[in-house]
Amino acid sequence: MDVLLFNVTTAALMVLIFKGGLALVGQGTLGRRRIPWAAVGLTVIALAGVALQLCWSGAMGALDADPAKSGWWRVVTSVFMQNGGLGGAAWNIATLAAVAAFADWFWGAPLTLGLFAAGILLPERIDALWGQTSHSTDPRNFAGSSGATYFLGATFAAALFLHGGTDDDGTGHRPVRTERLLALGVPVLGLAMWFAQENGHGLVAGYGFVLGALTWAAFRTRLRPDRDLRQPPRLTVGSLTALAGRRTRNAG
Repeated sequence: MDVLLFNVTTAALMVLIFKGGLALVGQGTLGRRRIPWAAVGLTVIALAGVALQLCWSGAMGALDADPAKSGWWRVVTSVFMQNGGLGGAAWNIATLAAVAAFADWFWGAPLTLGLFAAGILLPERIDALWGQTSHSTDPRNFAGSSGATYFLGATFAAALFLHGGTDDDGTGHRPVRTERLLALGVPVLGLAMWFAQENGHGLVAGYGFVLGALTWAAFRTRLRPDRDLRQPPRLTVGSLTALAGRRTRNAG
């Protein structure tokens, strides 16, 4: 029962993050936006990590973040190892792709990669300040991209809370109060998960929300989340999807 509740609350937090991403960039704008190359790159690396695990039985032992083992690289390489079976790996990679895409469209590629790196490196440093010896009671803590993904997702939840979402239809009417409540739900649910379950996904979401607020304050005058809508790129998500659909139909 405890495992089921852990998984349900973890999934619920991701649903909040995903809905926040849609509100932030505008669900109706997705097809007109550029290919989020930072998200593509992170997803490819994560897929390569899974492929490495399938080809090399010693990959997890060499690259995970087990504190009983030495190796400065483990904190980074462990993020691209998956320790939840094929289902867990598929969930982690799918959520990484979606969250990184939303982040890329709002923050831009350089900030997205920087915030993802912060999600890898900062939590254990912050935990050490609070005297925490582990992020989570979940043994998958030693490997997996979910912690950095939830951290990154919480950064744009903070941006949604402070900046507001994107207007889909040009009317200028958006449910701003609902957007802010949705955004605030990410750290609130996350911290509740941590205190009730010691669920590390919630704790890193709280960290990410704080860093997202600081990042928005520092870079808000330079952010151009609507650049794809004012100057549509030649290659967009919609055009690439249409091209893939045509090729699939021709091949069939």
